[in-house]
Amino acid sequence: MGLLDTLLIILIISASVLCVALVFYIWKLYLSVKAIQGDLSKLTNNLQPLIDSTSQLASNLTDMSDNARGQLNTSKNIVTSIKERVDTILDFEQYVREGIEGPIRTFIREITAINNGVNTFLTKYRNKKN
Repeated sequence: MGLLDTLLIILIISASVLCVALVFYIWKLYLSVKAIQGDLSKLTNNLQPLIDSTSQLASNLTDMSDNARGQLNTSKNIVTSIKERVDTILDFEQYVREGIEGPIRTFIREITAINNGVNTFLTKYRNKKN
């Protein structure tokens, strides 16, 4: 056997060991991929209820928001209605006050003038009697 045959045998043995190592690492890689696939399957199974509950939560929040918005609009309408009625009452009060104050002031002035006249008359009458 010559040097070439020896090198060829070493090369064949090295290639065989390399093939065995390659098969071993491919097997380990296959097992890792299978484990990752199992983990992803479990994760997917656990994510589906989370996605469903998140969708339901979003739907509930939307309903609550719409309900709150409707109640807020109702409250605004009630406040506006009350404000308008109070303004109407205040305007009516002002109208009544203006309608009554003028004649009452005139009446009070006339009564005061009559009172002053009667007092003056009585004072003069008493002075003439004495």
